[in-house]
Amino acid sequence: MLEPLRQGLPPIDPAAVSSSASCALPPRYEAVRGARQFTQSTLARWELGECFDDVALVVSELVTNALRHALPADTPRGGEQDPPVRLHLMHWTSRLVCAVRDPSHESPEARETDDCSAESGRGLFLVDSFSDSWGWHPLAGTLSGKVVWALFRLGGEQR
Repeated sequence: MLEPLRQGLPPIDPAAVSSSASCALPPRYEAVRGARQFTQSTLARWELGECFDDVALVVSELVTNALRHALPADTPRGGEQDPPVRLHLMHWTSRLVCAVRDPSHESPEARETDDCSAESGRGLFLVDSFSDSWGWHPLAGTLSGKVVWALFRLGGEQR
């Protein structure tokens, strides 16, 4: 699943894996606040609180995109059963990855917008600006849908 994250980067030493955490998110826009809170508490536990602002912005955009664009129109927005969106945070010694899984097979697209005051349409541009790299890939096996991820280099890792 993480092969795209390795392209163009020094190899990840399996011994350098520190932690991972994930949470299921209900199909409601209020879930974005919950994702930010989960991110804040997880980063604090990992002693990465200084990364919170950039990471939280990216998490907010990825979760919002999943809720807005990746859920079928008939997805019940009030139920808690089998949440279709999941946030994963993975921490290595020198990297942090935020990944959002959703049920859509559609490619996330950065939409061009000339209107700088537009309320929406800039999410993936923000992800690209605040993370070191991002991408997506379809899921295989028993899981369907895709994962959209963003990578942050920590400390002094070279770009």
